[in-house]
Amino acid sequence: MNEEEKKELEEQKPEESAEDTAAAPEEKPEEEARAEEEVFEHPDYASELEQIIRSDMPSEEKREKLQDYHYNDIADVLEKLTPEERRSLYRLLGAEEVSEIFAYLDDASEFIEELSPETAAHIVQEMDADDAVDILEDLDEEQQQAIIDRMDEEARADVELIQSYPDDEIGSKMTTNYIVIRRGISIKEAMRALVSQAAENDNLSTIYVVDEEEHFYGAITLQDLIIAREHTALEDLITTSYPYVYDHEDVAECIEQLKDYSEDSIPVVDSEMKLIGVITSQDLVEVVDEEMGEDYAKLAGLTAEEDLKEPLLQSIKKRIPWLITLMFLGLLVSSVVGTFEGIMAALPICVAFQSMILDMSGNSGTQSLAVTIRILTDDELTGKQKLGLVFKEARVGFTNGLILGTVSFLFVGLFVHFVKGRELMASFALSGCIGMAMVVAMTISSLSGTLIPMFFKKVKIDPAVASGPMITTLSDLVAVVTYYSLVSLLLMGMQGALG
Repeated sequence: MNEEEKKELEEQKPEESAEDTAAAPEEKPEEEARAEEEVFEHPDYASELEQIIRSDMPSEEKREKLQDYHYNDIADVLEKLTPEERRSLYRLLGAEEVSEIFAYLDDASEFIEELSPETAAHIVQEMDADDAVDILEDLDEEQQQAIIDRMDEEARADVELIQSYPDDEIGSKMTTNYIVIRRGISIKEAMRALVSQAAENDNLSTIYVVDEEEHFYGAITLQDLIIAREHTALEDLITTSYPYVYDHEDVAECIEQLKDYSEDSIPVVDSEMKLIGVITSQDLVEVVDEEMGEDYAKLAGLTAEEDLKEPLLQSIKKRIPWLITLMFLGLLVSSVVGTFEGIMAALPICVAFQSMILDMSGNSGTQSLAVTIRILTDDELTGKQKLGLVFKEARVGFTNGLILGTVSFLFVGLFVHFVKGRELMASFALSGCIGMAMVVAMTISSLSGTLIPMFFKKVKIDPAVASGPMITTLSDLVAVVTYYSLVSLLLMGMQGALG
């Protein structure tokens, strides 16, 4: 290699390292960005299940593979199958496993209708009574009765017991899936009773105890029973002061009590203290979800909760009663606004800012209403705590009104002066009325949003369904009267500057 070639190589090396150095910083950010955008992949169980169900593998092998999947995942796949594929799946799995799958369906009516009454009855009777009732409720009365008539006597009795309660009573939410033993037996006998009932009832964490007359006596945890020595007296394991609820108690009134205990299940007794069912933690979650949905619907001015599949006329029936009521309440507000026609004619610019005050007043009242409705679910609130809530919401409304009123005073004043071309003093006089009206209206609306639901709760009217429309109307009235009263007192002498 001659001197010139060496010189050329030496000149190239720095250039290459410089390029590498320049490239290095570009690679690192890409790696970091790739790490930040990392997506966690989950198995596609739906596709896997479809392939298994539609495959030509032997029935026994297919059944074994399907047993590796959760019932909820199989339930999600049902609608993707043809009716014939579904019926083939039912035959493959058997009524007991199909009943477990159906328990996870939000609406099983379309699948039940594909089956004969005999097959449907065989599946439904394998379900927990409360799940069976949920399934049957999706069917018309004729289909319900056809299935119930074909169920075995014990399953039919459990279903009819739960159906006998109105939807707002605890009895309608309970299940008959629980383990029960009699007091006075030995540990060995209790274990034998547990094993014999476990095949039909899988709520095993708590074993309930009744006396000789079937009256509820107490409860034993499964753990205590398992670790108990054979010579231990069963009486020593029983918690006799175990919480319970009555079958005819109102669901909404029991929710907080049930949540406070944090038990897997709570026994349900009748008026004679006989054990007739239990409320499980799963039932409680569903009840809370239903109550929240109903309260949300009521706050929106609906008579009941709607769903996506609800018929048009049914949705209209739920909405129209409160819409008619709100229309007449709106007429009341309009008539009050009409009394200020003279002010509007003299100072038309004031009308432009009316909606802003009405909106903020309504928002403040709605926020206080939402907080109050949530807190009122606790029946153990003392008078002092309620009074504290009223004062707190009044302070919150006043403070928020003061902040928004100050912002409105500055920005509206500048807007009217520079954009509308009014005199500076008159512009800020108008924005001052707007700011003061906002403070007063938001304070009173916050108070209304707290006091009105408390009043309805006191007179045994559902505060959620009654308060929403009332708060909206009252907030509008307060805002209109406050605003135009201030305009009348402070601005009527400035007609020339603002007109």
